[in-house]
Amino acid sequence: MRSALCIYELATGTVEEVLSTPRLIEAPNWTPDGAALIVNGDGRMFKVPLDAPDLMPIDTGPAVHCNNDHGVSPDGEWLVISDSTETGQSCISILPLAGGVPKRITSHVPSWWHGWSPDGGTLAFVGRRDGGFGIYTIPVAGGDEQHLVSGGGHYDGPDYTPDGAFIWFNSDRTGSMDLWRIPSAGGEPERMTDDDRVNWFPHPAPDGRSVLYLSYAPQTEGHPRDRDVELRLLDLGDGSVRTLLPLFGGQGTINVPCWSPDGSRFAFVRYQPVEAT
Repeated sequence: MRSALCIYELATGTVEEVLSTPRLIEAPNWTPDGAALIVNGDGRMFKVPLDAPDLMPIDTGPAVHCNNDHGVSPDGEWLVISDSTETGQSCISILPLAGGVPKRITSHVPSWWHGWSPDGGTLAFVGRRDGGFGIYTIPVAGGDEQHLVSGGGHYDGPDYTPDGAFIWFNSDRTGSMDLWRIPSAGGEPERMTDDDRVNWFPHPAPDGRSVLYLSYAPQTEGHPRDRDVELRLLDLGDGSVRTLLPLFGGQGTINVPCWSPDGSRFAFVRYQPVEAT
């Protein structure tokens, strides 16, 4: 399998391939200065400078089983990771973006990070508690987790709107996998897509006018890798949906926040099977 780290330019619809590697890499984030991307691969974290693209290892101390649920704080000082080294199940920790010893944030497992509040004070994540999935928040400074929503079905991908008022997520709570949002302070969830596609990982744009997401073919189970998928954009003004790019991808393509700071671009990963010789 070959991974291609790419950038999509919204104004032109063009794709720039930043880096290609035989390593499985996933889930790009931008640094707030727009100078680099952050990805995971083989349980480790990497920084990719855009002026000289390469996989530059980030020292995560004893955390060597990082998954694709990671991100950068709004001030660019901290990296949040989801790692299973300590407990055997995913838990959330933060460390300096330049590298260092992780500080564990969630006491309960499994927990998978997905969103950082715009004010930098709160993390949104997916937790599995008593066998069921739900959306939770927790203060970065530590404290008790707050349950926002759960119930029958799967819940995933919570990401904040740029004003911090809502958290978007995906769920099949009504039978089909669609996009939802809920007030970040708690309240009733609102269904935001309703079609025959299987929709995952909503990411509100920095200007608050649209939401990027990953869309699978109808009847797809879960969010598998190595599928023909689409990157779609939901316009919040008129409710229209536009397919930006069909690609071979899925799991690892845009699991976590991937917009550039100015909202003109987003990063993603596409995959290509390596042909036998």
